[in-house]
Amino acid sequence: MPAFRSRLSPGRLAILSALPALLLASPAPAEQTVRQFDARAGKWVVRRIDNARLAGRLNAAPIAARNVAYAGEFKAGTVIVDTQKRRLFYVNGNGTAREYVIGVGREGFAWKGRERISRKAEWPVWTPPAEMVSREAAKGRILPASMEGGPENPLGARAIYLGDTLYRIHGTNEPWTLGKAVSSGCIRMANDDVVELFDKVDVGSLVVVR
Repeated sequence: MPAFRSRLSPGRLAILSALPALLLASPAPAEQTVRQFDARAGKWVVRRIDNARLAGRLNAAPIAARNVAYAGEFKAGTVIVDTQKRRLFYVNGNGTAREYVIGVGREGFAWKGRERISRKAEWPVWTPPAEMVSREAAKGRILPASMEGGPENPLGARAIYLGDTLYRIHGTNEPWTLGKAVSSGCIRMANDDVVELFDKVDVGSLVVVR
C-alpha cells in the first residue's frame, strides 16, 4: 500500500503542528460574566468578574482529591458527604468516586439528611443570615450585611445550594480549616476542589449528608 502523502505545504504543516501549543497557551478572558443571587434584592443579577485580579487566588486542598473505589447504592452524579471522615464523594458511576477533603459543621451545627441541589453560583455574594449576625455580634464581631464575590469572601469561588435550606457546599478563604468541624453547618471545600465539583454536578442532583 502506498504511503499517505500530505498535500499541505511544509509551511502550513508547521502552523498546524503548532496549533495545540498555541491553544494551550491562550490566556483566560480578562473578565467573566457570572449570574449571582442578590439576597437583599431577592433576585438574580449579572455581574462581571475580573479574572486577572483573581488569577492564582484559588487555594489548594491540604489533601489532594483522588479517585477511590465505590460500590455503594447511589448512582452516578450523587454527592455523598461523610461528616465523620470529613470527606465528600462524587459518584463517578464506573465503580469509582472522586474523594475530597472538606470542613463540616462544628458541635451544635452538624446535620444529616438528603437534599437536592437547588442552584449554583460562581464567586457568590455572601449575605450572612440574621441569626449568624446576632451570634457573632454577641462575640464582638460585626459581620457585613453583604460581601461581593472574591477570594476574601467566606463562600470562596463557588457555592452549591442545598434545597431551600441555608446550607451550601462552597469554597473557603480559610483552607487551613479543611478536615475539621468548624462551620455553621455548611460544607467547606478548597476553592480548586469546589470549582471541579461545581462543573460536575447539576441542579437537581442528590446530596446525601451522613
